[in-house]
Amino acid sequence: MKSPIKQSPQLLRLQAHASVMRRQPTASERALWAALSGGKLGVSFRRQVPLLGKYIADFFAPSLGLVVEVDGEYHGRRGKEDERRDRALRKAGFRVVRVEAELVLGDLEGAVAVVRR
Repeated sequence: MKSPIKQSPQLLRLQAHASVMRRQPTASERALWAALSGGKLGVSFRRQVPLLGKYIADFFAPSLGLVVEVDGEYHGRRGKEDERRDRALRKAGFRVVRVEAELVLGDLEGAVAVVRR
């Protein structure tokens, strides 16, 4: 059954893009998801979640308002945009944690420890 609430074209595009990203994770996202999924940390996470109608969080724990971002090469070129995005998410009440992709791939336990902080 379709929702009676009409969604904006921008939100529909964002949701479609998030769906593609869920089907095509990076190696670091795949590895971190294996450590976060299924309540392994005592909390439920979702992946590639649209937030605030214009951002997609790599991982999101709704019960904690926790956004986890895996920063790879792409993020290295987006410093100012990521800062602006983090500010907007924090202003909306979310907690944002960034984990380097290299850490996820080289020391998964260390990356999980960053998320737990």
